[in-house]
Amino acid sequence: MSITCRELLGRTTLTKRMVDMFLDPKVKNWAVFDPELGYLLQDYVARDGTAHCYTINHYVPQAERRMIHYAGRPCRINTYGDSFTQCHQVSDGETWQEYLAAHLGEPVRNFGIGGYGVYQAYRRMLREEQTDKAAEYVILNMWCDDHLRSIYPWRWIHCGAFREHLVDNTEPYMFHANPWVHLRFDPDTGRFRESENSHPTPESLYKLCDEDYVYETFKDCFDVQARLAAEEGADVNVPLLQGYADALGVAVDFSTPESTVRAGWELLRVCSLRSSMYVADQANSYAAAHGKKLMIHLSYGDGDVQTACRGGERFDRMLVDYLQENGFLFVDTLEKHAEEFRRLECRCAPETYTQLYYIGHYAPRGNHFYAFAVKDAVAKWLVPPPPAYRESGPSLQELAATLA
Repeated sequence: MSITCRELLGRTTLTKRMVDMFLDPKVKNWAVFDPELGYLLQDYVARDGTAHCYTINHYVPQAERRMIHYAGRPCRINTYGDSFTQCHQVSDGETWQEYLAAHLGEPVRNFGIGGYGVYQAYRRMLREEQTDKAAEYVILNMWCDDHLRSIYPWRWIHCGAFREHLVDNTEPYMFHANPWVHLRFDPDTGRFRESENSHPTPESLYKLCDEDYVYETFKDCFDVQARLAAEEGADVNVPLLQGYADALGVAVDFSTPESTVRAGWELLRVCSLRSSMYVADQANSYAAAHGKKLMIHLSYGDGDVQTACRGGERFDRMLVDYLQENGFLFVDTLEKHAEEFRRLECRCAPETYTQLYYIGHYAPRGNHFYAFAVKDAVAKWLVPPPPAYRESGPSLQELAATLA
């Protein structure tokens, strides 16, 4: 049975209890409200690790994940991104930043926040790079779904069945994905516009408990109409989507239910990847203007790695081509996985291969793979080289200092 736009938005309307718990400092919440970015993270323990173990997660007041290796030394590398940067589902010390820091001989700071898109991570970068935690070298990580999150005014609408997992009374209480800063594509100009958080106060979240308010506020948003098309919606605003398709240069067909579904997904894919190109340009300009160096990491979930191991087509080819053609420094970890799969002449199925590294997010072994997938590029990038890569190696005095 086809879903209507009102039904789509009705199933995402919040309850007062959900907002009450999210805002209650006495509740063991995973996230805490932030007026710009929607939310930040705080200390938590969750039973979500390897073999269903508990993971221990500490965050300093700026919602930076606790550094372990060389924490007392000056840090010249800051990393930004979503949960694959945060390293969800592993404990402190098991992140790729910590494996990389241990190898390089210097600290790597982790500003990753689970659930962020590319644009939200970029806005976090702008905030933190104006503080005493600023660094000369900045890594912006882009994961599979991050591109889409950048263009969502309210990601909660798009969480699907995952919403139930976030509010099922487990500890910590995982509600997040409230409205945040985001990008809007303007079909009249063909450009992206940076939009501030439409619900920037804790009190404003209670408006999202009103089904009529949610419908009137979000029904004509591009992302909602494209999602409705992708879910075989009964009342898709075809003229609106056609206008976006024309401006994006995407050939779509709304003549049948099947082609409308494909059109919805394709519009979301193209618009979101274009938004990441925009963010890459903005981040590069910011870095150049402030004497910083930017590196982009492309990271992926297990499904995309399995497709790559089979030699299948990647969903983000247009983004990879854009980064290459415009001279960005980036590391493509999808190709790193595919290279390993070929090099080892794996005789197992790609699904078996990815089980070595993934438990949803990367397991500790996956983060170790990731650290060594990017370490050559990072070591070459740093000037002067990190201690482990200097011509003569660190002095005894330096070694003593790292342990102080």
